[in-house]
Amino acid sequence: MEIVSYRICEGSAWNGFSPNTYSLDYWNGDQDGHSLCIIFNTKDQTVYSVQVCDYKNNRAYRFTHPEHRTDLDKEAWDDVNWCDLETEEDWLEKAQAIVDGRDYDTRVQIPLELGEDELFRLMSMAHERDITLNQLVTEIIQRVVDREELRQIEEEVAELDISPVKKEKRKSKKNKE
Repeated sequence: MEIVSYRICEGSAWNGFSPNTYSLDYWNGDQDGHSLCIIFNTKDQTVYSVQVCDYKNNRAYRFTHPEHRTDLDKEAWDDVNWCDLETEEDWLEKAQAIVDGRDYDTRVQIPLELGEDELFRLMSMAHERDITLNQLVTEIIQRVVDREELRQIEEEVAELDISPVKKEKRKSKKNKE
């Protein structure tokens, strides 16, 4: 709440996480502005989730404690889904920039732990390609994501029950006409 100078507009009981869950909310009052929310336990002060909404750019980010990342709503508001962040630092950077009205990096930061041998090998690969280590790691991660998306599309297509035999029959009918 320090990001918004501890200004709180409202609070309410929150359904989820535990019976003693409450949210504290801040909204700057502008339909194209921003809001922040902290969801916590009133008994032990455990913070379950922090959220920031950028209404101007239709983006919604949240960081939820890893122990509580089950059964979360996907939609933040009309056709805008939550972007779940992996690190608190990423959420803080985005939230501060949104509140300040600055541009910010919309990519999700991913924590990555590498051994010395792996790190040296990646650094050598990046050097050979004359790019930074960060650029190389970003490229590798993007390729993995792209492959997974392609795999999901292929699975969906396989479920459509389109067989080559049916296509050949359609072609042969067109050729006879």
